[in-house]
Amino acid sequence: MSNLPACPQCTLENTYPDGDNYVCPDCGFEWPQAAAEAGDGAAEGARVVKDANGSVLATGDSVILIKDLKVKGSSIVLKKGTKIKSIRLPEGAGDHEVDCKTDQGAFMLKAEFMKKA
Repeated sequence: MSNLPACPQCTLENTYPDGDNYVCPDCGFEWPQAAAEAGDGAAEGARVVKDANGSVLATGDSVILIKDLKVKGSSIVLKKGTKIKSIRLPEGAGDHEVDCKTDQGAFMLKAEFMKKA
């Protein structure tokens, strides 16, 4: 099997080359082969999590929800505009990048539903 890089967006390893780009058939993400080859050094494993506006999030940041979020399996709704302090960005969390605590409990949320405060 060839040494194709995993998808930087969904981290699955089903990528294939297409012209000058790598393509992930699972999430549809495309990125240039030159950027993937240049990033194979020490930056591998460093994960960048961005909010809905494209700002880079870091552990300890405060964020604001941009959308009402219904919690699966319960009647809890996290309301738009809720400020969440001191987020964490755990490794290997799947597609939910942010670990946080609110008044309703602890949750794993996707970064696309929040903006940096």
